[in-house]
Amino acid sequence: MNYLFQKVSYLQGLAEGLGVDDTSNEGKLLLQIIDVLGEFTEVLDEVVEDQVGLEEYVSFIDEDLSDVEDEVYDDYDEFDEYDDFDFEDYDEFELNDDCLDCGDSCNCEE
Repeated sequence: MNYLFQKVSYLQGLAEGLGVDDTSNEGKLLLQIIDVLGEFTEVLDEVVEDQVGLEEYVSFIDEDLSDVEDEVYDDYDEFDEYDDFDFEDYDEFELNDDCLDCGDSCNCEE
């Protein structure tokens, strides 16, 4: 970001050295453009500083979340009830039930 400040300072010095003043319309325009460039540079510098701060903050949150995940999900890894369960033994099922209206037996097999 320092190079932008240097370039704007160079333009200010160049305008001053060339004798650009606000007595002519072109001089007013050039001086205003240089001032706006200086303001843009300052705002951009603030945005970059904020971005760096946000990156650090997100990094800390990510580390904290990782710690929480380790605490919460480590228990589930140790006692995963589906690790030793064999689903192939339960491909078929049979349902026997009595009808509530007529009392007939209803059988369903798959």
